[in-house]
Amino acid sequence: MKAFSLLVLIGILASCASLKNEYGLVKVDETSAISVSELVARMNISMEPQTITIKAPLSAVCQNAGCWVQVSKPDGKPLMVRFKNHFTIPPSTPIGTEAYIHGVAYWDTVSVKALRHFAEDAGKTREEINKINQPEFKLNFEGDGIKWISSRKENN
Repeated sequence: MKAFSLLVLIGILASCASLKNEYGLVKVDETSAISVSELVARMNISMEPQTITIKAPLSAVCQNAGCWVQVSKPDGKPLMVRFKNHFTIPPSTPIGTEAYIHGVAYWDTVSVKALRHFAEDAGKTREEINKINQPEFKLNFEGDGIKWISSRKENN
């Protein structure tokens, strides 16, 4: 009976560990979060990097290691969020998960090699990956913290 009780306790503890909803190098303060639309508007005015927290649903998650996510910009194109110091989130994180992401937004050229690597991580076909043949100058985001929005109702 003691062995069974111990197994049940271990199972409960393991399931609680999987309920973690915050990852990264910093504790995310969601009180100052802005939308991706507001971020894009700010970055279109100023090309200077900005440290900021955004709130958005995840539109893609790195399936290899959970080392990046994407959120959609107002034009429907993805905003890549790479995680500083390569911290990771569970690759099984569902698309559509609402999250607060803290980090630095900046403009930069992304190489063909990096674009192909991200496409491979996202599970794109070899044909889709081979079509990537030009670097892209675009808005980037280096996240240093991410926090899922609780499934319980929030008081706004």
